Amino acid sequence: MQPFVKLTSIPAPLPLINIDTDMIIPKQFLRTIKRTGLASGLFFEMRFDDHGVPKPDFVLNCDPYTSSTILVAGDNFGCGSSREHAPWALLDFGIRCIIAPSYSDIFFNNCFKNGILPIAIPQEQVDALLKAGSDQKEITIDLDQQKIVCGNDVYDFDIDPFRKQCLMNGLDDIGLTLEKESYISSYEEKRAEEKPWL
Repeated sequence: MQPFVKLTSIPAPLPLINIDTDMIIPKQFLRTIKRTGLASGLFFEMRFDDHGVPKPDFVLNCDPYTSSTILVAGDNFGCGSSREHAPWALLDFGIRCIIAPSYSDIFFNNCFKNGILPIAIPQEQVDALLKAGSDQKEITIDLDQQKIVCGNDVYDFDIDPFRKQCLMNGLDDIGLTLEKESYISSYEEKRAEEKPWL
Protein backbone atom coordinates (compact mmCIF):
# COMPACT_ATOMS: atom_id res chain seq x y z
CA MET A 1 0.00 0.00 0.00
CA GLN A 2 1.36 3.43 -0.92
CA PRO A 3 2.15 5.58 2.15
CA PHE A 4 0.04 8.68 2.73
CA VAL A 5 1.88 11.61 4.30
CA LYS A 6 0.96 14.82 2.49
CA LEU A 7 -1.29 15.37 -0.50
CA THR A 8 -1.84 18.51 -2.60
CA SER A 9 -4.50 18.70 -5.29
CA ILE A 10 -7.35 20.74 -6.69
CA PRO A 11 -10.25 18.94 -5.01
CA ALA A 12 -13.07 17.60 -7.15
CA PRO A 13 -16.34 19.03 -5.78
CA LEU A 14 -19.27 16.60 -5.69
CA PRO A 15 -21.89 18.32 -3.49
CA LEU A 16 -24.36 15.45 -3.29
CA ILE A 17 -25.64 13.78 -0.12
CA ASN A 18 -26.19 10.03 0.34
CA ILE A 19 -23.83 8.92 -2.42
CA ASP A 20 -24.15 5.17 -2.05
CA THR A 21 -21.76 2.42 -3.08
CA ASP A 22 -23.92 1.49 -6.09
CA MET A 23 -23.49 5.04 -7.38
CA ILE A 24 -19.75 4.83 -6.73
CA ILE A 25 -19.37 1.49 -8.55
CA PRO A 26 -22.51 -0.13 -10.07
CA LYS A 27 -23.17 -3.85 -9.62
CA GLN A 28 -22.14 -4.87 -13.16
CA PHE A 29 -18.51 -4.05 -12.28
CA LEU A 30 -18.40 -6.35 -9.24
CA ARG A 31 -17.51 -9.53 -11.13
CA THR A 32 -13.80 -9.14 -10.47
CA ILE A 33 -11.70 -9.55 -7.36
CA LYS A 34 -8.87 -7.49 -8.85
CA ARG A 35 -8.35 -4.01 -7.48
CA THR A 36 -7.29 -2.58 -10.82
CA GLY A 37 -9.32 -1.63 -13.87
CA LEU A 38 -12.27 -0.38 -11.83
CA ALA A 39 -11.69 3.33 -12.54
CA SER A 40 -13.69 2.93 -15.76
CA GLY A 41 -16.77 2.04 -13.69
CA LEU A 42 -16.39 4.79 -11.08
CA PHE A 43 -19.61 6.83 -10.88
CA PHE A 44 -20.50 5.12 -14.16
CA GLU A 45 -24.13 6.19 -14.41
CA MET A 46 -23.24 9.81 -13.59
CA ARG A 47 -20.10 9.93 -15.75
CA PHE A 48 -21.41 8.31 -18.94
CA ASP A 49 -24.55 8.41 -21.06
CA ASP A 50 -26.43 5.33 -22.33
CA HIS A 51 -23.91 4.95 -25.17
CA GLY A 52 -20.86 5.06 -22.90
CA VAL A 53 -19.94 8.59 -23.92
CA PRO A 54 -18.53 10.74 -21.07
CA LYS A 55 -20.97 13.40 -19.90
CA PRO A 56 -19.25 16.78 -20.26
CA ASP A 57 -20.97 18.24 -17.19
CA PHE A 58 -19.81 15.59 -14.68
CA VAL A 59 -16.98 16.89 -12.53
CA LEU A 60 -14.55 13.97 -12.98
CA ASN A 61 -14.86 14.28 -16.76
CA CYS A 62 -13.67 17.91 -16.70
CA ASP A 63 -10.13 19.24 -16.43
CA PRO A 64 -8.48 19.80 -13.99
CA TYR A 65 -10.62 17.36 -11.96
CA THR A 66 -9.70 14.39 -14.17
CA SER A 67 -6.44 14.29 -12.22
CA SER A 68 -7.81 15.24 -8.78
CA THR A 69 -6.60 13.09 -5.90
CA ILE A 70 -9.03 14.65 -3.41
CA LEU A 71 -12.82 14.38 -3.56
CA VAL A 72 -15.11 16.66 -1.53
CA ALA A 73 -18.64 15.38 -1.14
CA GLY A 74 -21.86 15.64 0.85
CA ASP A 75 -23.16 13.97 3.98
CA ASN A 76 -23.40 10.17 4.43
CA PHE A 77 -20.87 9.31 1.72
CA GLY A 78 -20.51 5.60 0.92
CA CYS A 79 -23.85 4.46 2.31
CA GLY A 80 -25.63 1.39 0.95
CA SER A 81 -24.17 -2.08 0.44
CA SER A 82 -20.79 -2.99 1.88
CA ARG A 83 -18.92 -3.50 -1.39
CA GLU A 84 -15.16 -3.07 -1.08
CA HIS A 85 -15.06 -2.39 -4.82
CA ALA A 86 -16.15 1.19 -3.99
CA PRO A 87 -12.83 2.27 -2.44
CA TRP A 88 -10.99 0.13 -5.01
CA ALA A 89 -12.61 2.12 -7.84
CA LEU A 90 -11.87 5.46 -6.19
CA LEU A 91 -8.24 4.49 -5.62
CA ASP A 92 -7.87 3.14 -9.15
CA PHE A 93 -9.07 6.52 -10.46
CA GLY A 94 -6.44 8.23 -8.28
CA ILE A 95 -8.52 9.45 -5.33
CA ARG A 96 -6.44 9.21 -2.12
CA CYS A 97 -8.58 11.40 0.15
CA ILE A 98 -12.30 12.03 0.56
CA ILE A 99 -13.67 14.92 2.61
CA ALA A 100 -17.31 14.86 3.73
CA PRO A 101 -19.37 15.62 6.86
CA SER A 102 -20.03 11.90 7.52
CA TYR A 103 -19.67 8.40 6.09
CA SER A 104 -21.18 4.95 6.24
CA ASP A 105 -19.21 2.98 8.85
CA ILE A 106 -18.34 0.07 6.56
CA PHE A 107 -17.18 2.31 3.71
CA PHE A 108 -15.21 4.45 6.16
CA ASN A 109 -13.37 1.37 7.49
CA ASN A 110 -12.76 -0.01 3.98
CA CYS A 111 -11.09 3.24 2.93
CA PHE A 112 -8.36 2.89 5.54
CA LYS A 113 -7.73 -0.73 4.53
CA ASN A 114 -7.11 0.43 0.96
CA GLY A 115 -4.92 3.49 1.48
CA ILE A 116 -7.62 6.17 1.23
CA LEU A 117 -7.96 8.83 3.94
CA PRO A 118 -11.63 9.65 4.68
CA ILE A 119 -11.85 12.95 6.58
CA ALA A 120 -15.01 13.97 8.42
CA ILE A 121 -15.31 17.69 9.16
CA PRO A 122 -18.24 20.07 9.81
CA GLN A 123 -20.51 21.05 6.92
CA GLU A 124 -19.39 24.69 6.86
CA GLN A 125 -15.78 23.60 6.34
CA VAL A 126 -16.86 21.15 3.64
CA ASP A 127 -18.72 24.02 1.95
CA ALA A 128 -15.56 26.13 1.96
CA LEU A 129 -13.60 23.28 0.37
CA LEU A 130 -16.34 22.70 -2.21
CA LYS A 131 -15.98 26.36 -3.17
CA ALA A 132 -12.19 26.02 -3.34
CA GLY A 133 -12.65 23.10 -5.69
CA SER A 134 -15.14 24.98 -7.85
CA ASP A 135 -12.65 27.89 -7.99
CA GLN A 136 -9.91 25.41 -8.97
CA LYS A 137 -7.77 26.21 -5.94
CA GLU A 138 -5.35 23.67 -4.55
CA ILE A 139 -5.64 22.37 -1.02
CA THR A 140 -3.14 20.34 1.00
CA ILE A 141 -3.83 17.45 3.34
CA ASP A 142 -1.11 17.06 5.99
CA LEU A 143 -1.76 13.75 7.72
CA ASP A 144 1.12 14.09 10.18
CA GLN A 145 -0.21 17.44 11.46
CA GLN A 146 -3.85 16.41 10.86
CA LYS A 147 -4.58 19.62 8.98
CA ILE A 148 -6.26 20.70 5.76
CA VAL A 149 -4.66 23.84 4.34
CA CYS A 150 -6.82 25.89 1.99
CA GLY A 151 -5.20 29.24 1.24
CA ASN A 152 -5.08 31.12 4.53
CA ASP A 153 -7.59 28.78 6.16
CA VAL A 154 -6.49 25.72 8.12
CA TYR A 155 -8.91 23.03 9.29
CA ASP A 156 -8.01 20.37 11.84
CA PHE A 157 -9.32 16.83 11.57
CA ASP A 158 -9.35 13.81 13.86
CA ILE A 159 -8.04 10.35 13.06
CA ASP A 160 -7.46 7.23 15.10
CA PRO A 161 -3.71 7.06 15.93
CA PHE A 162 -3.36 3.44 14.79
CA ARG A 163 -5.02 4.15 11.45
CA LYS A 164 -2.85 7.24 11.03
CA GLN A 165 0.27 5.15 11.62
CA CYS A 166 -0.88 2.53 9.10
CA LEU A 167 -1.58 5.12 6.40
CA MET A 168 1.66 7.00 6.93
CA ASN A 169 3.66 3.77 6.72
CA GLY A 170 1.63 2.23 3.90
CA LEU A 171 0.51 -0.73 6.00
CA ASP A 172 -2.64 -2.67 5.14
CA ASP A 173 -3.65 -5.85 7.00
CA ILE A 174 -1.13 -7.93 5.04
CA GLY A 175 1.62 -5.38 5.64
CA LEU A 176 0.91 -5.41 9.37
CA THR A 177 1.17 -9.20 9.39
CA LEU A 178 4.44 -9.14 7.43
CA GLU A 179 5.95 -6.87 10.09
CA LYS A 180 5.85 -9.98 12.30
CA GLU A 181 7.50 -12.17 9.64
CA SER A 182 10.54 -13.04 11.77
CA TYR A 183 8.29 -14.20 14.63
CA ILE A 184 6.12 -16.21 12.24
CA SER A 185 9.17 -17.88 10.65
CA SER A 186 10.65 -18.67 14.07
CA TYR A 187 7.36 -20.23 15.20
CA GLU A 188 7.04 -22.32 12.03
CA GLU A 189 10.60 -23.64 12.36
CA LYS A 190 10.07 -24.55 16.00
CA ARG A 191 6.76 -26.25 15.25
CA ALA A 192 8.31 -28.25 12.42
CA GLU A 193 10.96 -29.54 14.83
CA GLU A 194 8.56 -30.32 17.67
CA LYS A 195 5.65 -31.64 15.60
CA PRO A 196 7.03 -32.88 12.27
CA TRP A 197 3.79 -34.78 11.56
CA LEU A 198 1.85 -31.55 11.07
